[in-house]
Amino acid sequence: MKTINNILFLTILLGIIMIACKKEETNSISDLEKLRNTENISVQMDSAQAINAITLQKVQDVLDLSTLYLSGNKNTEIDTAIYSKIEKYFQKSDSVTFQGLFKELESLKVKKVKVSNINVFKSIRDKDTLDYAKFNVEYIGDKNKPIGNFERSAQYTLVSKAKEKNKEFKFYFIKFYSDAPEKDSTSVGVTR
Repeated sequence: MKTINNILFLTILLGIIMIACKKEETNSISDLEKLRNTENISVQMDSAQAINAITLQKVQDVLDLSTLYLSGNKNTEIDTAIYSKIEKYFQKSDSVTFQGLFKELESLKVKKVKVSNINVFKSIRDKDTLDYAKFNVEYIGDKNKPIGNFERSAQYTLVSKAKEKNKEFKFYFIKFYSDAPEKDSTSVGVTR
């Protein structure tokens, strides 16, 4: 009887071990396989969405570069390179182009900036159509301490690349932190 119990015990034990060691087939696909088998799906944006996205990115870039520039000594080669990078976002820049922006960032001791809620619109002045962007900026100081949220605006232009056949444009700011005109309540996207 003892041997029957031992055989029964060993059989049950071997059964449990076989069940526990059974390789389970899963249908999990590795991330590499997912990427390999994914088709490129093009995301279509209309021109207004594209201009909003581009403008948001350009505003964020200028503000990030400005805070980086102001955190340095302003007299090193790196500072000079950062400043010249900021200038490339502007159609024409001179000594007063960044004066208001730099003064505000320095006086509030801003270390980081987050841009959100961008709204792009046009203003008609005489025979000229002017492009503006209003956006919110959240200023963050030392130790990620919030300083405040502010509404700011910038005037920009899209310059056509005449040599390109696919209608590409170059984006430039004309004024940054400019006073945008009040919106006309009788017309969407057009201001006085």
